[in-house]
Amino acid sequence: MHRAGFINIIGNPNVGKSTLMNVLVGERLSIITAKAQTTRHRILGIVNEPEVQMIFSDTPGIIKPAYELQSSMMDFVKTAIEDADVIVYMVEIGEKQLKDALFFKKLQETKTPVVLLLNKIDLTDQHTLEEAVSYWKTQLPAAEIYPISAIEKFQTDIVYERLKELLPESPPYFPKDQLTDKPERFFVNEKVREKILLHYKKEVPYAVEIVTESFEEDAKIIRIRAVIMVERETQKGILIGHKGSKLKRVGTEAREDLELFFQKKIHLELYVKVNKDWRSNSNQLKRFGYQQ
Repeated sequence: MHRAGFINIIGNPNVGKSTLMNVLVGERLSIITAKAQTTRHRILGIVNEPEVQMIFSDTPGIIKPAYELQSSMMDFVKTAIEDADVIVYMVEIGEKQLKDALFFKKLQETKTPVVLLLNKIDLTDQHTLEEAVSYWKTQLPAAEIYPISAIEKFQTDIVYERLKELLPESPPYFPKDQLTDKPERFFVNEKVREKILLHYKKEVPYAVEIVTESFEEDAKIIRIRAVIMVERETQKGILIGHKGSKLKRVGTEAREDLELFFQKKIHLELYVKVNKDWRSNSNQLKRFGYQQ
């Protein structure tokens, strides 16, 4: 008997979805920073065992969309609720509900198994934890509740085994040696974007999109050329920094991460271009993979 299915992780921004996915998959597929809206796409991480294929899906944090890009991000979440075999709903202690009431209603009404994870319990006390468990039992009576700490890997192995049990009988959906549904260029883009999220403030990280224009691999080295798109000339100047110092730091840190990820020497060239108001332009959003 072979089990397979889609385990879709949803929740508000910054509750630890990407951290959990990377723990469960065992690879650093999703970028993780302390800023909200770090995850923009739906990223699949595939775990293969002889009799099981677990397809984890990390999704953007649920928000009220303020512009076209955010609307597209929420479409990914809607799909994740609809096509899941198991829904993992992540909350942190003190949280009361999703930031979008409509999504929460869908969770309450779904017939799909829901596993509710109370994350960051390393930052709370027993009394507060017990109150949180009681509260969520009233909100989602059908859900299975597990207190965890994704960052400390506390109880994540128990959750992993339970998710495996909840999957339906099915042949694998992907080849058994496949780790993700995303191409290599996607991970180059995400690693560069992660460094920008870490090192720049205010609007700049959110106005950025990365396009890997060339990815040439030979036996010993991968040569990569990527363009960082921004919306304004002023953002371009901030990104590059004095004599290119800031852009150089982004490139160095991204290259080091990519060498670990691909297990090969990387030569990375970064350029910055202005692409005016791309976040509100449907054609540009399609080009960057946010809309069908």
